[in-house]
Amino acid sequence: MSNDQQGITADQWRQAKLIWNYHQMQHELRPVDVAIGLGSHDLGVAAHAAELYRSGLFPTLVFTGGNSPTTAKVFPRGEAVHFGEHAIDLGVPAEAILLEPNAGNTGQNITLSREVLVAAGITPASVLLVSKPYMERRSFATARELWPDVEILCASEPLEFDDYLKSIGDEKLVLDMLVGDLQRVIEYPKLGFAIEQEVPEDVHAAYESLVRGGFTSRLINP
Repeated sequence: MSNDQQGITADQWRQAKLIWNYHQMQHELRPVDVAIGLGSHDLGVAAHAAELYRSGLFPTLVFTGGNSPTTAKVFPRGEAVHFGEHAIDLGVPAEAILLEPNAGNTGQNITLSREVLVAAGITPASVLLVSKPYMERRSFATARELWPDVEILCASEPLEFDDYLKSIGDEKLVLDMLVGDLQRVIEYPKLGFAIEQEVPEDVHAAYESLVRGGFTSRLINP
């Protein structure tokens, strides 16, 4: 891995991997009523959701997401539409897929997907959120705040940190996103967007160190 080309030190690498591991919930998967694939730049989310559907974990799959500056060129018709098409190409029947094409953030992913399910006459007791690996914890905390009466499980592509970096191709950007998502895990409960998550001291120290190191392009103003 070409850490030095982008000025990423061995210590920063270790810190990033610590945060990567924290973001993943390590939920044991079991059959649920519905899965929701959270739109993003990463088509691997749709592929993994399709794989889980084919394994028989759920009968209905919602893809949610409109466009963002990151995805508008890649998915011009919106994240949900492209994710749905990819899942169909991978063997998911069209009638098992619902689309929510308007969400612009994780809270809207949850809220608007819920509305799509209601309109389809589906009231789930258990939901599996399929996301990017480093987005599991934030999506879990968001869903628990906005949909407290439903059991929430999380899943993502089972990729090692180095393999995910290779798949994205931009190491600095991935570290920025890891840091940005952790900031949201920390700050969003104060804004009422998510439930509180315990952040271990070593993870928090790694976060602060990477912020000082300049991995800040995905930060919000808390």
